[in-house]
This record gives sequence, structure tokens and C-alpha cells, in this order.
Amino acid sequence: MSVTTADVWLPFPAEEIDGLPDGPNYLFWNGGPDFPADPADCAYYVVPYMQGPEVAQRPLASMTSVQVVQTLSAGIDHVEPGLPLLPAGVRLCNAKGVHEASTAELALALILASLRGIPGFVHGQDREEWRSGFYPALADKSVLIVGYGSIGSAIEDRLAPFECARVARVARSARTTARGPVHTLDDLPALLPEADVVILSTPLNPSTQGLVGADFLAAMPDGTLLVNVARGGVVDTKALLAELESGRLRAALDVTDPEPLPQGHPLWHAPNVLITPHVGGSTSAFEPRAKRLLAAQLTRFAAGEPLRNVVVTTG
Repeated sequence: MSVTTADVWLPFPAEEIDGLPDGPNYLFWNGGPDFPADPADCAYYVVPYMQGPEVAQRPLASMTSVQVVQTLSAGIDHVEPGLPLLPAGVRLCNAKGVHEASTAELALALILASLRGIPGFVHGQDREEWRSGFYPALADKSVLIVGYGSIGSAIEDRLAPFECARVARVARSARTTARGPVHTLDDLPALLPEADVVILSTPLNPSTQGLVGADFLAAMPDGTLLVNVARGGVVDTKALLAELESGRLRAALDVTDPEPLPQGHPLWHAPNVLITPHVGGSTSAFEPRAKRLLAAQLTRFAAGEPLRNVVVTTG
């Protein structure tokens, strides 16, 4: 199949994306019940955004000619289970560069809202109650970022003006950055007892599934705030609930396990928890960045040039 005449499935109408190269046959599919064409003819599949794993994986088994699967999310866990259905040599690319600003913004919003008691003020306003008093500040706090990729780095960029006492960083591999060392997961037992705020921004994979369990949480000092803008499965919900209900820890969660969080789940009404409905990347910043990414990637694809953000190549 010629790259320049190949079918490309897009979750935006092609006419809404500036800079797409001429040649490919652009087809719109955003997860609807009917495919826009035969999946066997698709060479480049852009996964519909925030439509869930069932939609993401639905066409994969029939995509016998696909060369590239492109997510519009930083995480790929909603697509990975379907990769064995694909031919060998398919490149899976993520959306690095699209969500850093929005997710980092939300991480800071969750930290500040939780520390400064904003949810309580909102409830107080509803009841016409003047809830004055002293509340924790982010200034002088020690912050630990678990998952120091592009999103973790963007979070630290936004922490810089807040006069934190210390920012520690953890990633899969140790390295040195301009801001200081990046530790490995093996260093968590030594780092957690020093943290006032722990931010999760790590991918969900076998090494991070349930990472934040009873032992991890027990190592956090009393009153520590856990902020999750990663994936719900990184945290053991039962273990977190036990710490919240005891009053020992606080949490601000953009993601949960299960997700969506069902009505009646005890996490909704646990003390000292702020929950947002997985909106880290769902902002006005998403669409222009996503469209720029697609135009750049498809220009490379049409020209036979190496793609960016390749995270997996099927074997």
C-alpha cells in the first residue's frame, strides 16, 4: 500500500487540521458504531480521545495493513491490550507534547485547592458560612514527583515560583537534570518520609500497577497530600480509603480505580479527598496541540521520515 494514498483515520474532520500533507485518504472516525471504511485498508489509525479501551481497540483486529497507531493521550494503557492483534512492525506513538501544560495546571490546582481548603469554602458559601482560619500553604513544603517524564517536568516548572522547600524526582531510570537528580523507584522508601506533597504522574504499566499500596502510604508522614494525575490503577484504592478514613492522609485525585467512579462508592465521601473526573488533559489547550501533532506526524509519515513519540513497535 502506498503511503501517499493510504487510508488515515482521524478523530477530527481533516479540513479542521491545518498542515496535513496531500495524498493520504483522510477519513473521520471518533468512535461511532460504524467504521468509515474497511479497517483492513487503514494505514494510520488515530485513536479517538477519551472514548475508553473498548472503542480504542475495536478496529484493531481487522487492521491488517496498519503501520501506525497514534494515541492522543500520554498514556497508552487503553490501547496496549490490543497490540497482539496487530501485524508485526506497527509503531504505537503517544501524544507527548500535547497534555503537559493542561495536566501540570491541574496538578497545581489540586494541590492549592486541597492545601488552602477551597472545597470547604465552596461548601461554606453554599451554607452562607464564613469559614475563616489558618490553612496550609504550598510555600515551604517538600514535594515528591513520582513519574518524572515530560508531564512531571512540566509540573516542576509550575512549582518553581511557589517557594517549595524541596522538590524530589522519581522515574524509571536515574539521571541528572538541570534542576537536580532523578531517583529510581527503589529510592521511594527513603524519599517518602520527607514529603509533604506526593504527586503521581507516572504511566500505568506492570511496574506501577498498584505502586501506591499500603506500604507506600504508610511511609508518608501524617497529613501528607497525595495528588494523582496519572492513572487510577497506580493507587490501591482500598489502601488509600483506609488512610483517608483514619484521617491520617489527604488526597486530590483526577483519576480513580474504578473509573468512572460509580455512584455509592465510598471514595466519593471519604474525608479529606478532592476528586475531579479525569480532566487533566481535557481543556481548551488540547485540540490545537493535538492537531499540530497530527499534522507534523502525518507529514513525516507521508514523506517516509521517522515518526516522533514511538513508544512500542509490535513484534
